[in-house]
Amino acid sequence: MIYSELIEKQVLGRLRVDNPWWTENEVPSFYANMQPRLYLDIFYPLVVDTAVRRAIILMGPRRVGKTVMLFHTIQRLIADGVSPQNIIYISVETPIYNKILLEHLFNLAKQVLGKSDSKERFYVFFDEIQYLRDWEVNLKSLVDTYHNVKFIASGSAAAELKKRSDESGAGRFTDFSLPPLTFYEYVHMKGYGQLMHPIEIEWKEGNIQGNTTIDITKLNQLFIDYINYGGYPEVVFSERIQENPGQFIRHDIIDKVLLRDLPSLYGITDVQELNSLFTMIAYHSGSQFSYEGLSKDSGVKKDTLRKYINYLEAAFLVKKIRRADDTAKAYRREMLFKLYLTNPSLRCALFQPVTENDEVIGNMVETAVYAQWIPRNANIAYANWNEGNKKKGEVDIVGINDAKQKPYWAVEVKWSNKPFTNPSSELKSLETFMRTNGLTHAIVTSISETGKRNMAYGCLQFMPVACYAYTVAENTLKNTKMSFGL
Repeated sequence: MIYSELIEKQVLGRLRVDNPWWTENEVPSFYANMQPRLYLDIFYPLVVDTAVRRAIILMGPRRVGKTVMLFHTIQRLIADGVSPQNIIYISVETPIYNKILLEHLFNLAKQVLGKSDSKERFYVFFDEIQYLRDWEVNLKSLVDTYHNVKFIASGSAAAELKKRSDESGAGRFTDFSLPPLTFYEYVHMKGYGQLMHPIEIEWKEGNIQGNTTIDITKLNQLFIDYINYGGYPEVVFSERIQENPGQFIRHDIIDKVLLRDLPSLYGITDVQELNSLFTMIAYHSGSQFSYEGLSKDSGVKKDTLRKYINYLEAAFLVKKIRRADDTAKAYRREMLFKLYLTNPSLRCALFQPVTENDEVIGNMVETAVYAQWIPRNANIAYANWNEGNKKKGEVDIVGINDAKQKPYWAVEVKWSNKPFTNPSSELKSLETFMRTNGLTHAIVTSISETGKRNMAYGCLQFMPVACYAYTVAENTLKNTKMSFGL
């Protein structure tokens, strides 16, 4: 009894420390002074929407700003007139909260506030909720019980959270995914939005909007910096961390995910084996893999490899992109596939920064482009096929029409100006793909060239890859708004 009372007293004290606005009426300056993610303007309306009784589940990988977004949300709630004493923040991974049910933590917080029996509206934030076993059952019960409370939870094991949210929280949870920093956000957070301006791109069904730049040299410099350091907000604004980003990212992201999060969530015993596999994938991000080849190179059984890749996808460290043939149909047997880091700066952390002339720059540019697409969950693939005489055909990104199961757009990602100068010899595979599928338009990226080439088989629209990545990221943000009706 004495021990239980002592623990409860410590929990009450910890709740006071974690909620300084109860007495100071503002969030800590450490968070208040940080520049908000652009996704906050989409997330916040979901939080204040009390018409629908749902908890908000903020998902995303480590260190992309989920906790900061929660504090910025709290800051905005206070600015909008919500009483600071009606806002409760609880970091579930705090050791002293171990095995304490969410409802008990909520009631203890109200006890501290002297509102144990209050029926007022509360906003309750549970950070890193995946560390509580059966959290989804606990949270669903809270949503059903406390009609005057808006519950917001965050977690880093995105796929695991999504699975449990879908299974147990149907009709009670709204999922919100926060990706690593996009190139669109990176440009604006660094204060270079004035470099960009919109342009109209000719397309088969009418013009579409893209972006160009007034200074391609500066934009390309920003793009290379983004590939090396840009996926994490803390790295973007800290020159000290940029001096040794590997230490920050390895310790705070990779090690915690590979050595703590995944083993605890999935019962992985050989973490060294998983770590070695991830390092290999990171080094070859954007390359084509097979389970047989990976098994031979790593010494890991194929069935185990499949599980490991699923785990790495669950932790939002990698993304597997399926292979399609020259008609964009999936192969009956999944022999080959590509693996991309969801955040290109993970490679820099493990190895070294890349330069614009590096041998691996092509793969890392492609990784950065895919990083802008991945949060959208679009039906995309890469096309790869045999053309005869031992030649291979490949197109980097293909959009699949879900209804017709046919390709309706294609993009060839290049870090080179040669295709613009000589498209006939440099873009043979793209020509084959367009002719085979009746595509009349395609996008080809370059280092610095903008313009179009009217070929016998269709129109090729060229744009710098940095402009393309910026445009995709901007549209990904807009797509998120539309998916929530904003």
